[in-house]
Amino acid sequence: MWTPDEIAYLCYEHYRVRLPKQGKPEPNREWTILAAVVKIQPIADQACECPGKQVQVTKEVVSMGTGTKCIGQSKMRKSGDILNDSHAEVIARRSFQRYLLHQLHLAATLKEDSIFVPGTQRGLWKLRPDLLFLFFSSHTPCGDASITPMFEFGDQPCYPVSRDWAHDPSVEASGNLETTEDKRKCEDPDSPVTKKMRLEPRTPDRKVTNSVVHHRSFGNQESGPVPPSVSSSNLTSEELATIARMAPSGGKVVDVYRTGAKCVPGEAGDSGKPGAAYHRVGLLRVKPGRGDRTCSMSCSDKLARWNVLGCQGSLLMHFLEEPIYLSAVVIGKCPYSQEAMHRALIGRCQNISALPRGFEVQEVKIQQSDLLFEQSRCAVQAKRADSPGQLVPCGAAISWSAVPEQPLDVTANGFPQGTTKKGIRSLQARSRISKVEFFRSFQKLLSDISEDKWPDSLRVRKLETYQEYKEAASAYQEAWSTLRKQAFGSWIRNPPDYHQFK
Repeated sequence: MWTPDEIAYLCYEHYRVRLPKQGKPEPNREWTILAAVVKIQPIADQACECPGKQVQVTKEVVSMGTGTKCIGQSKMRKSGDILNDSHAEVIARRSFQRYLLHQLHLAATLKEDSIFVPGTQRGLWKLRPDLLFLFFSSHTPCGDASITPMFEFGDQPCYPVSRDWAHDPSVEASGNLETTEDKRKCEDPDSPVTKKMRLEPRTPDRKVTNSVVHHRSFGNQESGPVPPSVSSSNLTSEELATIARMAPSGGKVVDVYRTGAKCVPGEAGDSGKPGAAYHRVGLLRVKPGRGDRTCSMSCSDKLARWNVLGCQGSLLMHFLEEPIYLSAVVIGKCPYSQEAMHRALIGRCQNISALPRGFEVQEVKIQQSDLLFEQSRCAVQAKRADSPGQLVPCGAAISWSAVPEQPLDVTANGFPQGTTKKGIRSLQARSRISKVEFFRSFQKLLSDISEDKWPDSLRVRKLETYQEYKEAASAYQEAWSTLRKQAFGSWIRNPPDYHQFK
């Protein structure tokens, strides 16, 4: 149906063609991370299925996000009008929620063609059975999934990270694991490794129209971990076994790529040992900030949560018979470990039991593309050669949703780009994917539906605040409580007074 390279190419093209220059990195000086959600839909009127026959599908980008930043705890606001977390994966997911809300509006009020069909209970909807959603990120998510082995020799897309890279403030601010500016550089542009990095794929026979690709599948790519040889006198037998499972055959692990995400209070914490035992794996982590600690959990942790609770969140769950799960996660060209990705997204939650009906831990397919994002840190570093000045993460974040009205949103420091201190409290100073704006759009959907057609969860009692609407999604809250009790007990949650806006 699809290959990782096809998904990566579609997302890179959408970014290049459909997103304007505003919010993108400054050439040769800034880099960013890209994430997206892609809808997969079989082409109608295909002949009956035969053994070995390839199914033709359309692939459409329905949400996209860029970004590397998140705000510190001191900048959080109780009004819900600021984006706490602007990492690309989080922006893409919030943009996807905006798309889902629009599709619910089409189905419930306009009776137009939608991705949803009526459920079995009053006021509830479910995803059309022929649709799938894939998640793409140009880089492994920060946190546990980014703790990957570094080999003495091997085809690595970026040069190894220096051991004291975590003290670099530019990396701390972004939570990204790639090399620091003044420590190590990507390999020389003329080196064999750099030459092998493809910014564009061998273009297959296809047609691209409005970020929808129509073509025949090329088959899937699978890769699995094979035990390597490991040498380190500092590792315990348990740590040796964990790192050893993460490397390809013949690879000698000399260190691990490190994540800027910090262990949450209550977790055991990293060992800090030199070499491959520096990090402890499988732990919950928070994104780092410049001196001001954040309350934003790592993208690895959030993706693991979505893999159990769905991507729709608690508000939209009021209208859904089942959660909206991702069928696959595709990662672009970067330091990568299949073992680390599986552990971070699936393994930590795989033994959870007694979830409410409809909720379950997904065995999401995880694959990597061989295509490098042209505005990733490594690609920009390779192209800029000896250009003066420091390479820094782009301060802006871009949100794009497949919705008819104002699909684009560009923010910086959690507010629309260009917002002044004086203008912060105005309606114009709200991102369209901020909590308060999403809540406003949700309430608009409610007002457009006659009350006798509301789902039962919204008819029990009068609800007013954002927090009350979230808590009223009882099945979702039960699933979230089960997940915390059995796997994520140290998860940092915002105090309820941050969700009391109306």
